Amino acid sequence: MLNWIEKRTGFVSMTKDFLTEDVPGGASYWYVFGSATLFAMIVQITTGIFLTFFYAPSAATAWESTRAIYLNPYTHFLLSVHYWGSSAMIALVFLHLLQVLIWGAYKSPRELQWVVGVLLLLVTLVLGLTGYLLPWDMDAYFASQVSLNITGLAPGLGPVIQHIAQGGGAMGTATINRFFGLHVWLMPAVLVLLVGAHLAIFRHNGSAGPVVEDPRTLKVGRFWPDQMFMDGAFSFIVFVIICFLAFAFPPYLDAKADPTKFFVPYPAWYFLSLFGLLALVPPELHLGPLTIGTELIATIVVPTLFLVVVLLLPWLDRSRTRSFAARSGILWTTTIVVCTIVGLSIFAQVTTMAKQAAAPASPPESVVLSEAEAATTSTAGAPGAIPASNVGVAGATNANGAKVFAANCASCHGAQGQGTPGAFPPLANNPVVTGDSQKVIGILTAGLHGQISVGGMSYNGQMPAWKGQLSNKDIADVITYIRGGLGSNHASAVTEAQVAAYKP
Repeated sequence: MLNWIEKRTGFVSMTKDFLTEDVPGGASYWYVFGSATLFAMIVQITTGIFLTFFYAPSAATAWESTRAIYLNPYTHFLLSVHYWGSSAMIALVFLHLLQVLIWGAYKSPRELQWVVGVLLLLVTLVLGLTGYLLPWDMDAYFASQVSLNITGLAPGLGPVIQHIAQGGGAMGTATINRFFGLHVWLMPAVLVLLVGAHLAIFRHNGSAGPVVEDPRTLKVGRFWPDQMFMDGAFSFIVFVIICFLAFAFPPYLDAKADPTKFFVPYPAWYFLSLFGLLALVPPELHLGPLTIGTELIATIVVPTLFLVVVLLLPWLDRSRTRSFAARSGILWTTTIVVCTIVGLSIFAQVTTMAKQAAAPASPPESVVLSEAEAATTSTAGAPGAIPASNVGVAGATNANGAKVFAANCASCHGAQGQGTPGAFPPLANNPVVTGDSQKVIGILTAGLHGQISVGGMSYNGQMPAWKGQLSNKDIADVITYIRGGLGSNHASAVTEAQVAAYKP
């Protein structure tokens, strides 16, 4: 059988060459970080695939589906493994790059291998950033809002990128869909491609080995079985640690995102240094008539320059050898940078905890889940259903109206129609919404532009014209849903014939 497979694929000989390749300096636990990172990636992809079976990406269903995951002990553990696995993968990529930097393994002919490794760290950070929003609880919403606001600070395309990533002027269903697509499809595809490129370049160049004056003096070992055993043992230890943390310290699920409430978010640990730098500098510096925006410098300029330096390190390092003495300047600089990152992270941790202590405390997770259970028992069942207490003249549950609302309206006006302060007015408990149905039809079909006032509050958001984008039936259904299914709204239903007959 093996001969048959070998003649047609060459897999047997390729596997043999891989297992019997030389390891400079012999097998060592110093070489395990790359394999452990690959193992962590496999854990993340596997658990992520299964989590997509239970997660529903929309403002109306994201938190609810996450809550359902929490209520099942098996899916809860699966999510916890995914949560801690992401931290493990980011930490392992960072440690692997740090080891390569310390050993000088980025030098010729491994420059491109280093660049691909740095890009891998960036992709894992983007994966962490996009995944952080998906539970759609208070912490996820407000922490992601800070990240999106930082993106908008970039000169030129910053606001455009923020608008695209956010899916409009405010966070909602479109934001979740974009982050979900990035987290589940685009970034994993890029990650797999970069890992493949990294392994191919590594196979071509071989291992750099430990730092010695003359590499020819190194003893040579084989990958199988010694190094394979060390890689497997360390990966197993990593997996045990992930499972222990997942069991003992599962991630906390806060209340569902509500932009109308005040909340102090806690950023992911791998972004603490950036939050610390942002908290350390004043918003602006005034030098006579000159005003300098320090937030732009702290969040865009400094990280970008740092990234450029790290990417170009193989060409900036002019030393002729990998010896520690020849690269003492780079090693001392690395020490200072790492200590600064740790110091900023600690500063961000302390300041964030102080702000959270002064703000209203989040309820225990058991209370959050039990309150949600009590709320859902009063609904018709399906996500987006109109609560029984709200079924007025508008009639029974309007499933299509709820679907149209979640897809086209919730991203701006909120899943419960609560609106977005300063941008999009509330639809729940809004007298205009429950007033003249002809006026509401006109607003939806022709759009609304310019500043408006609702309940003494001003709003500047722009509403598109849905005529031609939605069918008359969809417009009638969503108006009916809004007029009878949000907050305490009780108003008459709107028919498809009314929409078709409407004339401005």
